Amino acid sequence: MIIKILGTGCSKCSKLETNVKAAIDELGIEATIEKVKDLPGIMKYGVMSTPALVIDEKVKTVGRVLDTKEIKELIKG
Repeated sequence: MIIKILGTGCSKCSKLETNVKAAIDELGIEATIEKVKDLPGIMKYGVMSTPALVIDEKVKTVGRVLDTKEIKELIKG
């Protein structure tokens, strides 16, 4: 599983990354977390608002910080 966090490095992006790591740990799964900070890379996904969460190349959320429970549901989903 590859999870990408799209964002320029703002505090919301950092919080989303922290929550993603916690969700992965709680689920006990292996996943690769990648941060996409460059504008062309973010635009490739059609995202106009950050942070955004991409799981296995599918955009799951845009413009908000999900809590750990929400992320776990998306990962299991």
